[in-house]
Amino acid sequence: MRVLGMISGTSHDGIDVAVVDFAVDGAALAGRIEYSASVPYDPRLRAQLIAALPPGLPGFEAACELDTSIGQAFANAAAAALAAQGAARPDLVCSHGQTVFHWVIDGHARGTLQLGQPAWIAEATGLPVISDVRAADVAAGGEGAPLVPILDRMMLEPYRAAGVRAGALNLGGISNMTVCAPGAEPVAWDIGPANALIDAVVTAVPGTPDTFDRDGALAASGTVIPVLLAELLAEPYYAVPPPKSSGKELFHLGYVHEAVSRSGTSPDLPDLVATLTELTAVTVSRAVSDAGVQVLVAAGGGVRNPVMMRRIAELLPGVDVLTTDRLGVPSDVKEAVAFAFIGWATAHGLPGNVPSCTGAAGPRVLGRITPAPDGSLPQAGRLAAWPTALSITGPAGQGVGAQQLSSRVVDGVWP
Repeated sequence: MRVLGMISGTSHDGIDVAVVDFAVDGAALAGRIEYSASVPYDPRLRAQLIAALPPGLPGFEAACELDTSIGQAFANAAAAALAAQGAARPDLVCSHGQTVFHWVIDGHARGTLQLGQPAWIAEATGLPVISDVRAADVAAGGEGAPLVPILDRMMLEPYRAAGVRAGALNLGGISNMTVCAPGAEPVAWDIGPANALIDAVVTAVPGTPDTFDRDGALAASGTVIPVLLAELLAEPYYAVPPPKSSGKELFHLGYVHEAVSRSGTSPDLPDLVATLTELTAVTVSRAVSDAGVQVLVAAGGGVRNPVMMRRIAELLPGVDVLTTDRLGVPSDVKEAVAFAFIGWATAHGLPGNVPSCTGAAGPRVLGRITPAPDGSLPQAGRLAAWPTALSITGPAGQGVGAQQLSSRVVDGVWP
C-alpha cells in the first residue's frame, strides 16, 4: 500500500511530503520512500498563520479562512507529489495538517487543533484522506504528542534488542525525543523549543532575508548571553516529568520578549539567536543525559543548523550522535514518513499511538477518514497485530534493514 504522508510542523514554514510504499511479508514490514519534498508556504499564508498563532486571538472568521487556505496548500502539495509520482499512484493520503493550538491545563493536554480541511486534498487527488490524527489519543487521556514514536520504536528496535539505550530526537519547532531501552516500554515527550523561538525572533526583524537561521550563521556570529540563558532555563516546563507536550501556546515571540525584559538585557539579533540556540542545545542534552541515551538519532530542520548540532554533540560526550539519513529516512521529511506510517496503520485497523509515550489509557486507531470524491475508502485488510520488524529504504536505495542494523550494533559499529 502506498501512502502519501503530509505535515507542517511547529515551525509552520511549509509542508513536508513523503510517499511511502509499504509491504508486509509475514511478521516484517518494509517501507520504501518513493518521493519526498518540502513545499514552502506562500509568504502571505504564512504571515496570516503567524498572526493567528498564540498569543494572537483569531476569531472564527480567521480560523475558517485558515482552515480553507491551509487545506488548499496541502491539496496543491499533494497534487504536485502525485504528478511527480506518475503511474505509482498512492492509495490514500494521511494529512497531519497544521497545529494552531495545543490546549494544556495543569500540565496535561485537554485538546489539540490542527487546521487544513481534508476535503480539499481529497478533491485535488481523488484519494481518501485520513486526518485529525491526534484527537483520539487526547480523548483517551493522552497528550496527543509525540506521535512519531510509532515509527521511532521500530527504527530503534535493533538497538534496543542489542542492549543499547537509543533515542530518536526531532528538532522541529519543538524538540521531542523517543527513548527505547532494553527491557522497558518506550517513552517520549516534548523537550522544549528547538527552532520555534529562533524562527520567531528572526522573522520579527524587518529586512531579514530568511525566516530562520540559515546554516546557523546568526548563531555563529553571536555570543551567548549567560544571564538571559539562565532566565530562559528557569522555565518550569522543563522540570515537569513526562509524558508531557507543548507548543507555540507557550514558546512564542512574546515569551522571548518577556524573558529578555526580566533579564535586563538588550541583545542584538545574533546574540539573541546564539542564546536561543544554546537553550535548545542545553535542554536537549540534559534530557538525553537524564535518559541515559547511548545513541541519539536526530531528524528535523534543526539538523541543518551546524551550530545547534555541534553544541548538542559537544554537550553529550560519549553519546553517538547521527541522523536518520543514515538509517534510510531523510531527516528533513522524517515526520512525513511517520504520518504515512500512521495512515498505513489506520487503514489496517492498527493503533497509531504508543500509550507509554503519550500517557493515553490504551492503544487507539487514529484519525478520521474523508472519502475520495467517488466515495471510495481505503482498501486494506485488517491486521490482527503489528509487524515485529521494520526496514526502511530511502529514495536512492540507501537504508538499513532491521537484521543488518542489529548485526552492526552487535559488532559495536554504529551506522
